[in-house]
Amino acid sequence: MRLSRIIMALSVGLAVVAVPTAAGAAQPQPAPTVTDTPQPPPYPPVLASLTVNRPTIFLGETVILTGRNFGPNETVDIVVSVTPLAAPAAGTARRSDGSTVAMAPVAFQASAPLSFTARTNAQGVFTRRYTPSVTGLLTFTATGRESGRTATTELRVLHKKKPHLPVTGSSLGTPMKVGGGLVAAGAVLLLGTVLWRRRNRFGAGGAH
Repeated sequence: MRLSRIIMALSVGLAVVAVPTAAGAAQPQPAPTVTDTPQPPPYPPVLASLTVNRPTIFLGETVILTGRNFGPNETVDIVVSVTPLAAPAAGTARRSDGSTVAMAPVAFQASAPLSFTARTNAQGVFTRRYTPSVTGLLTFTATGRESGRTATTELRVLHKKKPHLPVTGSSLGTPMKVGGGLVAAGAVLLLGTVLWRRRNRFGAGGAH
């Protein structure tokens, strides 16, 4: 009888110990932390470009502007800013305050706007011809109306070279005068020599 009580007491004790363990096992376990899915690196932004076929020209010559990587079939606004050259060159006039102003031919002054537009094709490319009307360092800034992309380029415009003038009659006047004088002097000397010989010859004949 005593043995059965001991066995019962041990069974109850084991049951009491097992209840918290089972309760703990029944508790919901926290869900494992799910790490964020790695995102692919962002693509670099597309940069528009603007180039000019000749970096330096003379006044009156024409260049070709080329824009790339703008929006397809969009209007591009182009603005031109002019910075005077560092030193005044031939063909400039100096004002009383020390500033200079370009003395360009009137035909050139009547053209070349400082703002105009271009239209891109399906690949976002455009070309535009431009003939500057002023000298200096020209900066072109192109901005796409829809894409908002912008690009710049520079162009140096110099004064037109003066052509070499042909030799004219006025420049030949002095050499011709000198040459004519020498010819006249030679003729006088020749005439004097002939007269001297004739006189000596007749004088010798009279002596006989």
